[in-house]
Amino acid sequence: MFVFLPLFPHKLQFSLLDSVHTHIFPDKIADKTIKLLESNIREEYRPHKAELRGTLDALKQSMRENNVDISLVLPIATNVKQSTTINNFAASINGIDGIYSLGSLHPMQSDWESVLYDIKEKGLKGIKLHPEYQQFYIDSKESIQILKKCEELDLITVLHSGKDIGINPPVHCTPERLSHILDYVKGDKIVAAHLGGWKLWDDVEKYLVGTPIYFDTAFTLNFITDEQLLRIIKNHGSEKILHATDSPWEKQGRMAKHLSALPLSEEDCNNIFYKNAKKLLKIG
Repeated sequence: MFVFLPLFPHKLQFSLLDSVHTHIFPDKIADKTIKLLESNIREEYRPHKAELRGTLDALKQSMRENNVDISLVLPIATNVKQSTTINNFAASINGIDGIYSLGSLHPMQSDWESVLYDIKEKGLKGIKLHPEYQQFYIDSKESIQILKKCEELDLITVLHSGKDIGINPPVHCTPERLSHILDYVKGDKIVAAHLGGWKLWDDVEKYLVGTPIYFDTAFTLNFITDEQLLRIIKNHGSEKILHATDSPWEKQGRMAKHLSALPLSEEDCNNIFYKNAKKLLKIG
């Protein structure tokens, strides 16, 4: 399943996984959804436009063009009534043509536990939660009970962490708040997207570096200095860093080239680009 490709000649040849962070929408709502999300971007981050249409076919084309073997889709249930539709769609695309998908639920829905069992039964690898869109604090009792159940069911939880370009403060998943969950769960099945906390990387270094939590690189490399990025990778350990782009908001190949051009060892690159994701997702 993992094909070794000569993507970056000055590094070890490795299989590229955009494995922990892409987004797509059903064809009939994709264009409308992308336009709505673009319109919600806060003034200080404009102009920022999606790089792809946000459809399944567009993601597959991007994968072909950029030698990406596997992409993990992260849906988000933005209200308590969406999880069934979202998880059925996730299951319909999961494991086909290099596309894998997580499921989702809303922390405030009363049937959250049965939804998690259904996600497990469907063969999905875990869930995506977005504390900003879903308006819950990551260290709340509602969140903790879900994280504990996911750990029990051996499900991955990918979290939007830090600020969001479309949502005003307060931030619901700060590095400090995220560190509190380690009083209740091990954390080794949790991925803190955006390198632990978008635009809060000083606090990531203070509260999260060195913990069992994985970080992904989605929508990060254009906003963090290479110096701080390399320091976080070194001190947290490349075995807990996952390559990601946040496609369609960033191009898969461009982000991979940026990361590969940094002074990282072959072992670091192999960990970040495929080994860690392969282990976490239990693929191959």
